[in-house]
Amino acid sequence: MRELHPLIEAVQRNCNIADAQHAREATLCTYLLQMRELFRWEHELALAAQPRREELSHWLTERETMWNDLEDDRYGLLPLGTRRYEAFEAHALNRELAADGLVYGAGYGRFHRPHFFLAELERDEQRDGMRVLVAGCEFARDLAAAPAALQGETICVRRDALRRWLWEKVEFWQTRKGEGALQRALEAWDLEAGGEAAFEHMVEAETETMILHELGEARAASILGCAWEEMLGALTDRRAELLARAVRDHLADCLSTLPALLERDARASIHFYFSQLDGMRRELFPALAAAYGEWRDSGAAEGLLQTIGAGAAHWERAARELLAASPRNDAGAFSL
Repeated sequence: MRELHPLIEAVQRNCNIADAQHAREATLCTYLLQMRELFRWEHELALAAQPRREELSHWLTERETMWNDLEDDRYGLLPLGTRRYEAFEAHALNRELAADGLVYGAGYGRFHRPHFFLAELERDEQRDGMRVLVAGCEFARDLAAAPAALQGETICVRRDALRRWLWEKVEFWQTRKGEGALQRALEAWDLEAGGEAAFEHMVEAETETMILHELGEARAASILGCAWEEMLGALTDRRAELLARAVRDHLADCLSTLPALLERDARASIHFYFSQLDGMRRELFPALAAAYGEWRDSGAAEGLLQTIGAGAAHWERAARELLAASPRNDAGAFSL
């Protein structure tokens, strides 16, 4: 195997630069949760480990000092063998990394924030004409680790990031143990009795849900064309961007995620999906939450399927209307 430490260090430095320029844009609560998880990752702590307050505080101070030194730096080149790659040359770099069993990710997330990671490649497969890369253990990452992303004709699911995100949900529920969709999902996975094996079953199930969603994103992209990504790239109003992303998420889920989960009778994943239907997504689609309630109480899927089918047509129309309104670039122009 090739010497990869220079590549890992270069990717991590770019991650640190991205964090230096964007990490403190998050709300204080989100920022602190993300920092605690990054600390766990860097120190290879168990998911349930509680960092010592003094140690975490010292690390936070050091990290912010490092960011202050990096925030004006440019992303560096990535060395592999005799070649050097630009930070966003993910496709070209992955062609070379396949032989090493690695996968590299580079792209832009919400609010034009750059993201990078380097990880073990667990699976490389084809689904519905898309290449699906499933990443495992991560060797370099930034603060806000998105569990899944679509880039062109490639879907990448980061199982380590997904595992950490799911544990955060489990941990939150365990401190409150309230009733609702999340409780039903965890009971369906028998999480309390099943322990680590049950949690890994949850991770595997939600890896598939992530793939289904990104397949839906790919279908939405084929419907909306490149104009949609151009619109997202041009938006500067944050609420407008959140609304646009929520519309496309609903379109993707009505086209792919929810029909597939219902067809498979994946009850735990359906409950979990609705436990995460909050904020603007829930506000925009109240009929979906109501249809879930009927399915939950009766077990009959007809009403939920009808709502999903009607939603696919509705959210395609809504997305096209947003494209027409996008030159105004403000949340008011995006009112549905």
